[in-house]
Amino acid sequence: MVGTTDDPDLPAMPDVKRPLPISIQTFRKLREGGFCYVDKTAHIATLTQDNGAYFLSRPRRFGKSLLLDTLKELFEGSEELFRGLYIHDHWDWEQRHPVILLDFAAGVIDSRAALDQRIRRLIENNGERLGIECDWHNNDIPGCFGDLIRHAHTHYGQPVVVLVDEYDKPILDNIDHPERAAEIREGLKNLYSVLKAQDAYLRFVFMTGVTKFSKVSLFSGLNQLNDITLDPRFATICGYTQQDLENTFGAHLQGVDRDEVRRWYNGYSFLGEPVYNPYDILLFIDKGHSFRNYWFETGSPSFLIKLFQRRRYFLPSLEQIEVSEEILDSFDIERINPITLLFQSGYLTVESTEQTWGELTFRLRIPNQEVRTALNNQFIDAYADISIERLRYKAGLGEALTQGDLPALVAAIKRLFAGIPWRNFTGNDLPESEGYYASVLYAFLASLNAEIIPEDLTNHGQADLTVQIAGYTYVMEFKLERGAAASKVVAEDAGDAADSESAEAANPALEQIQARGYSEKYRGAPGRGLFEVGLVFGSAARNLIQADWRRVA
Repeated sequence: MVGTTDDPDLPAMPDVKRPLPISIQTFRKLREGGFCYVDKTAHIATLTQDNGAYFLSRPRRFGKSLLLDTLKELFEGSEELFRGLYIHDHWDWEQRHPVILLDFAAGVIDSRAALDQRIRRLIENNGERLGIECDWHNNDIPGCFGDLIRHAHTHYGQPVVVLVDEYDKPILDNIDHPERAAEIREGLKNLYSVLKAQDAYLRFVFMTGVTKFSKVSLFSGLNQLNDITLDPRFATICGYTQQDLENTFGAHLQGVDRDEVRRWYNGYSFLGEPVYNPYDILLFIDKGHSFRNYWFETGSPSFLIKLFQRRRYFLPSLEQIEVSEEILDSFDIERINPITLLFQSGYLTVESTEQTWGELTFRLRIPNQEVRTALNNQFIDAYADISIERLRYKAGLGEALTQGDLPALVAAIKRLFAGIPWRNFTGNDLPESEGYYASVLYAFLASLNAEIIPEDLTNHGQADLTVQIAGYTYVMEFKLERGAAASKVVAEDAGDAADSESAEAANPALEQIQARGYSEKYRGAPGRGLFEVGLVFGSAARNLIQADWRRVA
């Protein structure tokens, strides 16, 4: 059986082309079947050395369910499954504990009644496995759950282990129906509050999910819950490190450009070494090393996209987000912060941290090429409603930008906004917002993997957008003329001094770039060209009505 280890004293495992564990979340099946397995038991040994209650948030398809099933087999004493792994020689196999596993991953729960029915069935299933029966005639859910824990402790003579997988999924399934989600939250709170009351009978509690709800809203009775989501010791407890990739999947990746794999799929950081999403790597290998959006395609962030639209969020701000620890820590149904949800769902990750005035602040970024491209495609479809023609518009913008062809760039922008259906503006005032036009362009440019600097700071202010791609730098400023409909696009180059000066004066966006020296910081830098680009949009035209530029280097 193949496994990697964090212990440098153990010999390296052979680089054997073992079967891929695609869609396998059962530790026993994985180990007995000889599948590729990345050994995470050194982390588990650290985590389980003391009694405690722990919480871990990770994005979907990150190996949380396999981690919980590994813990289940460990506490139940399945020694044969752990031979050759780090923890085998660091565990007391004489100690076996009854394990209660509550798994909310399957299906969709759409009401409080359906949730209560699911919880009852989960308690019954665990009772059948442990040989304990609950008296439902004289008990409610908290009562039966408490009885299950106490009776398991008495029956087996050992403290109980409780594992909860996807604890938050019933809420997230209904997140776009706040009242229903709140009812389901109260049902889960009713269940989880039992754990504090039964603390004397528990050896270990571990809960996983995508999001973290505040202790007040869901864990008010479980104050001892230790959140290890951003604990550097457990940063790689889920996901594959670069070494994991080489040690376990090296035979599967022969001839593959490792840097390209890293650019596409690595980059998730939880205050430690960055990791790959396991699902991406397994599918990338299985599909013949084809670079595709494997993880992103498993779930649609439609609720998030709608939330961004309602808040009229300035999308270029996604390139430089700094938030406090409280923003990342948790959220409530009644006050959902889109940045919190983007982070906890895996669309943003930690780039760096800094202590500022006694507070820890986090700088966030989009983790990798897969998420960057796919997320911005979703924004394009939502903000512009042109999914069918998206590739054609992207190609037009990309070709113009990579060739330094400003007339073609202006034409591509005009075609893009002309292609947005008018029904996309029904019942809203999007055309009246300068940020809307910048957000649409940002989504396209980001999906092209251009380097984008929003609100690019200089000594005299900040340019709206600086775009760097294929050796070219474009310093852009946006203006909106409300009610303007007439098209008056002018194309100028620095070669025509008199005409250029006239055009510059007529274009407030280009005039601002030049008056404040926004492009000065890039002059003299190596590259194929530096352009100042002034774009003026008209709210009545819902399009670009004036574009002027100057090549300055």
